[in-house]
Amino acid sequence: MARRPTPPGTPERTGLGHIADLVRDAIPPLHPAGLPFVAAPLAVALLGRRRTWLRRSGFAAAAGSAAFFRHPHRVPPQRPGAVVAPADGQVALVDTAVPPAELNLGEAELPRVSIFLSVLDVHVQRTPVDGTVREIVYRRGRFRSADLPEASTDNERNSMVLETAGGQVVTVVQIAGLLARRIVCDARVGDKLGIGDTYGLIRFGSRVDTYFPSGTDLLVAPGQRTVGGETVLAELLS
Repeated sequence: MARRPTPPGTPERTGLGHIADLVRDAIPPLHPAGLPFVAAPLAVALLGRRRTWLRRSGFAAAAGSAAFFRHPHRVPPQRPGAVVAPADGQVALVDTAVPPAELNLGEAELPRVSIFLSVLDVHVQRTPVDGTVREIVYRRGRFRSADLPEASTDNERNSMVLETAGGQVVTVVQIAGLLARRIVCDARVGDKLGIGDTYGLIRFGSRVDTYFPSGTDLLVAPGQRTVGGETVLAELLS
């Protein structure tokens, strides 16, 4: 990850301060949802410090959880109309599909990009556009493998509808996977979110679908890797 640029007028730090900045940039912070998953195995490691296997297992579990719940800094593009990837992962589908029925957005198929997240990917979700949250709907469902096409309709999911200042609607859907059992969405109806803002998280393997207005040209292809908050999926028509 590239080092964050120093704001204009800010003096460069030297010595220990500079080293601290480098470490901070190299090690991503932890999403708050991950704190219990890191604290619990750390406590086990400390309580079992006289037992080597228990101490090592605790530290290993804490390190794995910290890696999973990492929350790296991202810099979204600032060009008008850009729609960024809501998640890190691999593009599984680039097609057209009807948005989730519970949103009542009609029966017309819309352009869609599906991103599959493995357990090794960053699992926070980021807002794909600047916009106002118009609707959030959670739907219970199955926990099939998130890389299957039918996961979009069968699996447990949380859908968020965003409306841009220009009146365009972009919908992003968090979909639970085979191992995922918890979808976190911190956004609320009426919230005004900026492009690249972190709004949620899915635990342990999942998928995120983005639906675009009709006629949007998609700029990614299946198999392409995405960086949440930075990779441009499409540009909205003005």
